[in-house]
Amino acid sequence: MINKVVSGAEEAIKDIKDGDTLMLGGFGLCGIPENCITALVKKGVKELTCISNNAGVDDFGIGLMLQQRQVKKMISSYVGENAEFERQLLSGELEVELIPQGTLATRCMAAGYGMPAIFTPAGVGTEVAEGKEVRNFNGKDYLMEYAFDADFAIVKAWKGDTAGNLIYRSTSRNFNPVMAMAGKITIAEVEELVEAGELDPDQVHTPGVFVHRIFQGANYEKRIEQRTVRTRG
Repeated sequence: MINKVVSGAEEAIKDIKDGDTLMLGGFGLCGIPENCITALVKKGVKELTCISNNAGVDDFGIGLMLQQRQVKKMISSYVGENAEFERQLLSGELEVELIPQGTLATRCMAAGYGMPAIFTPAGVGTEVAEGKEVRNFNGKDYLMEYAFDADFAIVKAWKGDTAGNLIYRSTSRNFNPVMAMAGKITIAEVEELVEAGELDPDQVHTPGVFVHRIFQGANYEKRIEQRTVRTRG
């Protein structure tokens, strides 16, 4: 077996270059690849196209990359928590493609399955459909959307092994599994890295065949995007 284990985030992202297209897992701030994002900021790569459910917040997640003007285009379904994102969008500094959340997930899945395109009713008759092919199946219109073509998929898991098998925990099992299948090169950072054979095969969410590089991350903050509490009666 080819050794997939690397020393850390900087080695894992070493060949990401200006102009690349990256998938970044996570939902809000949950399950985001914190270590890899920090390494990308330190490396200073520019003109990136980032495919992610959302764009982080001003001082965390992809928001750190936006602060450094590293992102040329964001492909997302929700971007409402980032004031810097809003400023760059309104000033014309940032290209943005907003996609229905289910379409975003399915275009990732299609890339992983080797499908060139999908058909979905989401977005038909709206601005989302402008310039895209619409086909009718059984009397209903469907919008054709292409599978994503990403140079790298960068995901974060709770636990992984040296063969690249991954287990996600709770809400971090969001966009991470479908993105892990979809990149030309998939990079996984994990909270705990164990030897091959130590994971229960029935618990594995992403088989190691999809993962090219893996490392154990450190110093995870796991911030909460918006803390909502209920007043006790």
